Amino acid sequence: MKMPSSLHRQLLAPCGVNCAACMAYLRKKNHCQGCLGPVPPARKSCQNCLRRNCAAEKGHAWCFECEDFPCKHIKTLDKSYRRRYHISLIEDGHLAAKQGVSALLDTHGARYRCPACGGIACQHDGICSECGEKVTWELDGK
Repeated sequence: MKMPSSLHRQLLAPCGVNCAACMAYLRKKNHCQGCLGPVPPARKSCQNCLRRNCAAEKGHAWCFECEDFPCKHIKTLDKSYRRRYHISLIEDGHLAAKQGVSALLDTHGARYRCPACGGIACQHDGICSECGEKVTWELDGK
């Protein structure tokens, strides 16, 4: 799948994970529509997601809109994403809160774009969905 010129807001999960770069969204079989997609998530883990449901209950599209951001649920997920994928959901949330969702999506577009072919690199394994090359990025731009 090629990286679009701009990422859609509905593909930014409430927690800040970019669904466009998620392996469930990128797979060809049983393609996920994203956490805020037009079809409710099919996976039970997505339906029961604490962050997704909390944001919805509080009337927010994204967790960074909440006065409690970052809460313990985001902190726990951020710790895991930092360690496993070199992604900070908290830093991304602060960027979106200060500069807007469009700025965050622009950052994600650059981060997950395969330099070899322009495909989308999966944030979970770094493999480009288009050419299969391994793409890496560093936390905090390091």
